[in-house]
Amino acid sequence: MTDRNQTVPFHTEDRTRALARTGSDPENGLAESEAASRLLAHGKNELQPKPSRSRLALFLQQFRDVLILVLLAAAVLAAFTGDFGDVAVILLIVLVNAAIGSTQEARAEDAVRALRSMLTQAALVRRGGSTRETAASEIVPGDLVVLEAGAVVPCDLRLLEANALHVQEATLTGESLPVHKQTEALPNADLPLGDRTNMAYKGTLVSSGRGIGLAVATGMSTELGRIASMLSEGEVPRTPLQMRLATFGRRLSVLVIAIAVLVFTVGAVRGEPWDQMLLLAISLAVAAIPEALPAVVTIALALGAKRMAARNAVVRRLPAVETLGSVTYLCTDKTGTLTQNSMQVRAVFTALAEHERLPPESTQLRLAMAISNDVVSDGDALRGEATETALCTAAAASGLRRDAAIAEWPRRAEVPFTSESKSMTTVHESVAASRWVAFHKGAPEVVLPLCRLPEPERTAITRAAERFADAGRRVLAFAERSGEGSVPADATTQQDLQFLGLCALEDPLREEAKQAVQQCRRAGIVPLMVTGDHPATARAIALQADVIHEGARVVTGTELTTMDDAALAATLAGEVVFARVAPEHKIRIVHALQARGEVVALTGDGVNDAPALRAADIGVAMGKGGTDVAREAADMVLLDDNLATVVAAVEEGRRMYDSVRKFVRFLMTGNSAELLTILLAPLFGLPLPLLPIQILWINLVTDGLPGLALANEPSEPSSMQRPPRPSSESLFSDGAWQHMVAIGGLMAALALLALAIVHDDNDATWRTVVFTTLVTCQLLHVLTIRSERQSLWSLGIRSNWPLVAVAIGSLLLQLAVIYTPLGNRLLATAPLRLHELALAVGAGLIVMLAVEGEKALGRRGRGLFRSRQKAANVTSTTSRS
Repeated sequence: MTDRNQTVPFHTEDRTRALARTGSDPENGLAESEAASRLLAHGKNELQPKPSRSRLALFLQQFRDVLILVLLAAAVLAAFTGDFGDVAVILLIVLVNAAIGSTQEARAEDAVRALRSMLTQAALVRRGGSTRETAASEIVPGDLVVLEAGAVVPCDLRLLEANALHVQEATLTGESLPVHKQTEALPNADLPLGDRTNMAYKGTLVSSGRGIGLAVATGMSTELGRIASMLSEGEVPRTPLQMRLATFGRRLSVLVIAIAVLVFTVGAVRGEPWDQMLLLAISLAVAAIPEALPAVVTIALALGAKRMAARNAVVRRLPAVETLGSVTYLCTDKTGTLTQNSMQVRAVFTALAEHERLPPESTQLRLAMAISNDVVSDGDALRGEATETALCTAAAASGLRRDAAIAEWPRRAEVPFTSESKSMTTVHESVAASRWVAFHKGAPEVVLPLCRLPEPERTAITRAAERFADAGRRVLAFAERSGEGSVPADATTQQDLQFLGLCALEDPLREEAKQAVQQCRRAGIVPLMVTGDHPATARAIALQADVIHEGARVVTGTELTTMDDAALAATLAGEVVFARVAPEHKIRIVHALQARGEVVALTGDGVNDAPALRAADIGVAMGKGGTDVAREAADMVLLDDNLATVVAAVEEGRRMYDSVRKFVRFLMTGNSAELLTILLAPLFGLPLPLLPIQILWINLVTDGLPGLALANEPSEPSSMQRPPRPSSESLFSDGAWQHMVAIGGLMAALALLALAIVHDDNDATWRTVVFTTLVTCQLLHVLTIRSERQSLWSLGIRSNWPLVAVAIGSLLLQLAVIYTPLGNRLLATAPLRLHELALAVGAGLIVMLAVEGEKALGRRGRGLFRSRQKAANVTSTTSRS
């Protein structure tokens, strides 16, 4: 095969030059021997998947977390000192977390494999002068491929013949209407895919007509293959929660190591036994590291995903649950997302009046809509081009079914639609009377000049057509020519026609779309339409859905290509709709928003959406009308294809983030109490107050289980009326770290006070008092931090009964390790007397009252730690709006 210039797009070449470039014969196609040779040179017409990672690799990847690595280091030190009980507990926590994380990530490896499933199993190919069916994977550049209605295009084709050929390209370009194909060369090399009408692309569907195409690209060289390459190379972005936890882990690890080394060094300089100092260093590390955090966050996200599934949103990647709560921009497609992806007749204009549906007196217009088309009637089902099936449906709704009408008025002749004529004519003869009729259908600017019309009527009709077009609707004009007797030879002559009316069609807006967009705005999320559809249609739908307001700018993919990054950023600063965009344009828009610090959600349903779905912070695919490629590339799939479900998912994401934040606040408050207790005890001349195994018990049983139950906490009442949290915001903002230090310090002071009171008892008794004091403080603390502002009394205990049950269960477990011989032996505890137990419980009640007092101050507007962050949030929302 020869190629004079690989950089010249095939859509700019005429048929003769295209055949010469591929070395193919226009009549006979390739010889079988030449096809076999090219198959060896180019490879099979298949998409190559990215090598998938093994389950072992996914499992080992979970150990990259800084907290996990420090925890494993603590386990090694514990093993070195002979504390194998501590080692077993730490390893159990780490392994459970890794198993959960690797199982979830394994599901994200199917994106490119789904692209391969879009290949047709067979295709009609002309080789050696004969046409036969062959495997689509065996097609090579230069083959002549025969296209028929219902066929999936097997590779990228330069069309050589096109007879009323229409191809549905929505999955590749986003265009809602089937594209009429032709064979002439197009002069503009930079045309977007949707405007390359002499090309047919792999994976698209022939909706009607016939054609022959020259194979010009196969396998990974096709447009579909290019998308597969983009999808394979894309990196899955980290979520805001992952970034926050990573930052938290790095800072905490440095702090833990520094404190442990300092304590060990100071003790060694003072002449303390090294083994005791090593034990103290391990105790500090165990006290500071939130062992349960990775597992609890993973399980909490899984529970959130389960709740979202009940609301018709299936999460494929767990961190997406939280990401939704931080979304600031929602980039939405048009076709199938905001609209219903089904053409409908929305208005007619006849007898100089506009109607929502066909009036009873418009008998000829109704007949024309029913029979002047190539639709196939199969009972109640209609098969054919979307616009024509919509016309038949509207006629049937007014009382005239196509099958009955065509039986009475069979077709006798036709002039097919072409892109040049922008019209078609069908001639029908009555079986009941000696009469014939020719219906002419096409663009108003073509049909109206052929009609006998007074000038005032012509002007009124023209203005009506312009109104429909300005509303983003597709407008068709109908006219007729009729006569008595048999069909004459000149029946298709397009002159002296009788005007019948106009039909305005559109892909209608979903009923819930506008409300969903408004809910997004109230939640501080900016809606942005990014579609491959026509600019006028995109503007009309965006206005209907309240995505934009009058005066907003519409930017096409061609314009976007000429913009530099600064110009694109300036464009995104105002109200804008992007139309006629290609896959790379969507990715560029996503990246431009992310460069501004925005958290981007993107909805899509087609193959063309897959790379952008992967690049976005949260990719949302349609489950009913979408493609497998889009679903596999997305983080979340909507089972009902309802944009309102995204809003419900955002609410769940915000609730989930609030739950994680409450858990971190609860966990780190308790850990800081344990750390301060261990650090301060020697300064007051007191012995080591806690053993490592006791700290692990606190962190796993009285931290982990209650923290997990926090995930069941209902949403805060104002969660969808506040702006999204900035992705750079720390987990400890809005007064969280001050709360941890203050309440953690109070817990440590109460524990040391209890230690000072009972220090005269034996080691096991006073350690058990300190141990139990910290446990009761944390259990009562978790009940009070369920809300940052509402009091425990207003929340009630029934709104989160699992948390109450876990708190009671944890208290019973604590009593078991105090008052059973097995517990005494495993955790080095001793039974407490009544006044000693009351001392521990009383400390917990003091902590509860302190937290409720802090919330009371916040409700009165005098919160010590919240006002600055709230002001920052308000400023952020105002600037984005």
